[in-house]
Amino acid sequence: MRIYVAGPYTKGDTVRNVRDALHAAEILLGMGHVPYVPHLTMFWHLVFPHAVGFWYDYDLRWLEVCDAVYRLPGESVGADNEIVRARELGLPVYEGILDVPPADK
Repeated sequence: MRIYVAGPYTKGDTVRNVRDALHAAEILLGMGHVPYVPHLTMFWHLVFPHAVGFWYDYDLRWLEVCDAVYRLPGESVGADNEIVRARELGLPVYEGILDVPPADK
């Protein structure tokens, strides 16, 4: 599955939040999935800054082509909105890594 990794970005330590998202992505990859980590646009934003609304819209476009969402713990307005959109699209939302089924290989 293409799994969107949703979680805190600016709330708390941004670098730690990106690391946590990458850690989850590595586990999902090891399970045979293809994770999408929106946190990585941080690097794009450093070179070509855009308003936060641009990034929210950009991320939602990627979410629409994913098969599921993995929600990291922590407070996040953006991630909460991504979960709302995922549910509107009928996508499964996993809140624990053990809840994510392994990929069919």
